[in-house]
Amino acid sequence: MSSLVTAIDWAIIGVYLAGLIALSAWLSRSQHSRGDYYVAGRQTGAWPIAISIMATQCSTNSILGAPAFVAFAAGGGLIWLQYELAVPIAMIVVMVFLLPLFRNLSLISVYDYLERRFDLSTRLWLSGIFQVLRAFATAVTVYSISLVVELISGLSFFWSVMLLGVMTVIYDVLGGIRAVIYSDVIQMIILVVVLLLLFGLLLNAIGGFDQLLAGLPQERRAALDFAHHGLGDGHDFAFWPMLFGGIFLYVSYYGCDQSQVQRELCARTVDDGNRALFINGLLRFPLVLLYCLIGAGLAVYAAGEPGFIAGLPKNGDVPNYNLAVPLYMIQQLPTGIVGIALVALFAAAMSSLDSVINSLSATTMEDFVRRLHSGAGWSDVRELRYSRLLTFAWGATTLTMAFYVGQIADTVLVAINKIGSLINGPVLGVFALGVLSRHCNGRGARAGLAAGFVLNLFCWQFVPQLSWLWWNVFGFLATVTVGYGVSFTGARPMQDLALLVWSPRRYAQFGFAVNWLPRYGWLLGWFVFLVATLALFGEVRQ
Repeated sequence: MSSLVTAIDWAIIGVYLAGLIALSAWLSRSQHSRGDYYVAGRQTGAWPIAISIMATQCSTNSILGAPAFVAFAAGGGLIWLQYELAVPIAMIVVMVFLLPLFRNLSLISVYDYLERRFDLSTRLWLSGIFQVLRAFATAVTVYSISLVVELISGLSFFWSVMLLGVMTVIYDVLGGIRAVIYSDVIQMIILVVVLLLLFGLLLNAIGGFDQLLAGLPQERRAALDFAHHGLGDGHDFAFWPMLFGGIFLYVSYYGCDQSQVQRELCARTVDDGNRALFINGLLRFPLVLLYCLIGAGLAVYAAGEPGFIAGLPKNGDVPNYNLAVPLYMIQQLPTGIVGIALVALFAAAMSSLDSVINSLSATTMEDFVRRLHSGAGWSDVRELRYSRLLTFAWGATTLTMAFYVGQIADTVLVAINKIGSLINGPVLGVFALGVLSRHCNGRGARAGLAAGFVLNLFCWQFVPQLSWLWWNVFGFLATVTVGYGVSFTGARPMQDLALLVWSPRRYAQFGFAVNWLPRYGWLLGWFVFLVATLALFGEVRQ
């Protein structure tokens, strides 16, 4: 594959990377405090935030993995699209209960809310869990992406890590969250243009959209699975676990995860923050549909071109289907356009890394360094300097860890990725105890978090036929139940909770200039429309 990447393609990649560094250096001129560095002075519009959030979701793993799942994976197909049905509903929950409250409190770290509502220990618990899990997950992501770059480009693994990781760290350190957001916008535009180009080429090669649908086997064309429930039947991707599990997962991710909430807190107003989530709720599905249809096109194309599968690099004796998209790009696109297409893959990787590194820096600075610092107050300039140093430190740490991922047993790597799924529901449960209850205290919240995690761990180890998507629901329910019960054995919170607990009256105090109720209705209508659209592709049969 690497022999098809020319010097012109590398020059295009080099110009792109240099442009990102120049953009971040230019944006750094407006930074005067950690507030500028981490939340862009809360002066960012809704569209850049929305596009940045979608860019993070549209990672290299998604761009390569989703088409491979649709086209080649056992049990795969357009059933992947069910995963997106929960997004509009989850956006409503975050827009009503979480983001306006956090925005009103002028948070930088979302875990700051937990100290105000509960206590310092709860804040440090959740922030520490976020940092440890995100650091490991980011190292694994850098490792997997660098392996792909190594295979495509012919670079060594070391230089693949350097090319992606170091460049990302440089523009992240210089430009802070503004560089993250605006580089994501650029990367997203490039990525969508390249994906549309690829889809057009595939349609031309296989004879049009009708031929795509006709050539895709029925079992891969089916997009809804009402025939299974995931409650012990061994079907992870049935409709009900993907809907209900997806709602809890996405509310936790978009409403309680620093890597997402931090950008939402950059909005100029509470309406702009909600507007960014509203845009995401509407546009994320078309984006995912695009690269899933590319997967469907690859399935039909490969069926008519047996040599295509033979050209894929092997994992042992099995073709590495995750490289189907880049192989098709390199084979079909002309010189120069290949460079732009590779830029799109790099963009997908960078947009996943930059926001995580910046959020790791923000939580370390806000929840540990500043919170536990007992000396004299620091100047804005000093805090900004420390913020950049922390970003560099986290970038260096995750890149260094990536070099050791290959020495870890595959079972451990699976465990690292699974732990993220084990904790989403419990983390949401802790925030729900704070936002929706006046009785719960920090001890109860931490006990609930532990109970939810242990329950999910039990399900993972002893109920393997249970869909992992249900963990998000069960972990949440266990956290809320145990947390509420344990709180009754202790003292009620003594602080004034008027600004910290949600109520209809509190909602009315958030300062909305827009009546959001009709827009919540639009998102619900969009959900119904999406279900009806997927039904057109067909349903899984027993």
